[in-house]
Amino acid sequence: SDGEMVECDIDFPNHDAAVKKVIETLMDEQVGVIKDLSEIEAVGHRIVHGGDKFSHEELLTDEVIAEIENCSELAPIHNPVNLIGIYACKKYMPNAKMVGVFDTAFHHELPEEAYLYGIPYKYYEDYKIRRYGFHGMSHEYVSKRTAEIMGSPYEKTKQVICHLGNGASISAIKNGHSIDTSMGFTPLEGIIMGTRSGSIDPEIIHVIAKRDEKSISEVMDTLNKKSGVFGLSDFLSSDIRDLSEGYLDNNEHAIRALNTYAYSIIKYIGAYVTVLGGVDSISFTAGVGENSSLVRKLVCDRLSYLGVQLDEEANMNARGE
Repeated sequence: SDGEMVECDIDFPNHDAAVKKVIETLMDEQVGVIKDLSEIEAVGHRIVHGGDKFSHEELLTDEVIAEIENCSELAPIHNPVNLIGIYACKKYMPNAKMVGVFDTAFHHELPEEAYLYGIPYKYYEDYKIRRYGFHGMSHEYVSKRTAEIMGSPYEKTKQVICHLGNGASISAIKNGHSIDTSMGFTPLEGIIMGTRSGSIDPEIIHVIAKRDEKSISEVMDTLNKKSGVFGLSDFLSSDIRDLSEGYLDNNEHAIRALNTYAYSIIKYIGAYVTVLGGVDSISFTAGVGENSSLVRKLVCDRLSYLGVQLDEEANMNARGE
């Protein structure tokens, strides 16, 4: 309550116990900031996948929660855990309103040519297989803030936003609207990430399954958890900080991983500049985008054809905006 940092090391058996501890800490006599749960009027939940149902935030009614559950197969790593958090908060804060904000919502208005895949149209009609996109809250906020920093009207800008974290996505924002984004039906598509492969030839799944005698689920687990820069570095690390150290120490595995990672980012930026018909700004955000001067340099040095000239000193010393 006095602004001091308080740290405690606790083992939690599940998310329910963790939520309970957070609430108890909020009301702790020594370090808490509220006296009673009635002071909490609403709880916001970041929901990764809202499918084709949700284009904006929603009160989490039983019907909405059921729809989120229906989307779990589209984001199996995230949505089930989101639901556990929702149920825990409803249990411990029954009088607070629960609000869901969806990572897919900002990309909900993608044009048809951007969200459809080159597969039989019935799969979109029957199963809603389409590009949904993710990190929407980040892309929306950062694109608005970038326009403010530039002093440009948001509704008249052409922007590429690079959300680079362990999970990563790139978006094309034109006149305040997302018109394309690299993640697709699930968060696996797009650029190379920490442990995710990004876009690959689908036939690779068939070949690995056949030669390694693995199930499709086992191969998908590899693509989600053992690929990306982690796999490319021969399992050296999925952390760009570790790989950056290795890169500067001439470690061949780190160099291979980071060069391939940066190349995948460069390709998407180039594609989106074409889609936008030009670009006013390229923004880097999230853990890697904000903090890795090396990644920004590896990317920007290949964008000189756009007129990009990297200020080396500013890049090395960049902190925050």
